[in-house]
Amino acid sequence: MQKEQIISRLESYTKQKKKLFTTSSFQTHSMVILHIISQTKLDIPVYFINTGYHFPETISFKEQVAKIFGLRVIDLYAETPKIMQKDSGGKLLFASDPDYCCYLNKTQPMEKVLNSHDVWINGVRRDQNKFRNTLKEEEPAPFNCMRFHPMLDWNTRDIFRYIKQHDIPRHPLDEKGYLSIGCEPCTRKRHPDIDEREARWYGLNKTECGLHTDLIKKP
Repeated sequence: MQKEQIISRLESYTKQKKKLFTTSSFQTHSMVILHIISQTKLDIPVYFINTGYHFPETISFKEQVAKIFGLRVIDLYAETPKIMQKDSGGKLLFASDPDYCCYLNKTQPMEKVLNSHDVWINGVRRDQNKFRNTLKEEEPAPFNCMRFHPMLDWNTRDIFRYIKQHDIPRHPLDEKGYLSIGCEPCTRKRHPDIDEREARWYGLNKTECGLHTDLIKKP
């Protein structure tokens, strides 16, 4: 979908009295959908899932972008305190059970947001991995919410062309070799021989945190 089509769809949802929201990790490739949302006159909240493990650069960049784009950013936190996010041996879950760590810090906090909204504007793209390549423009989500994927057919070249065209700031860790940026313990610099998403949870059979697998109703 092109920018004008995305804005038109968002306005259409609003006219249908649907309550919209988006989420963002504030990576560089997330900037396009945030910029497009900022170009509307719609009050669409941006939820930032604050796991407590983000790079300091991400937190600073989030605040910078929110100010530049005029976004209403809401931090979302886990219900389970970090002191309780340990295994039986005392290790923090990101080191021993990253799937459960992602559930407590990302997936579970999103449930309340889904339950109170109608449309989740989500910036996933088909070119990011095999699972995302199976997604459709609209997909059902839990709690009678719907996922809207306006960026699905964009690719990396499209993203950076738009960023250059609109002079949009880039995440400061880009220039240090980080292209897919999540929680600091589970993110490494990209190696030329691995895909963008494989720099996350490197060495594990894991490329998703659960937001785009657990919070979607696939047949």
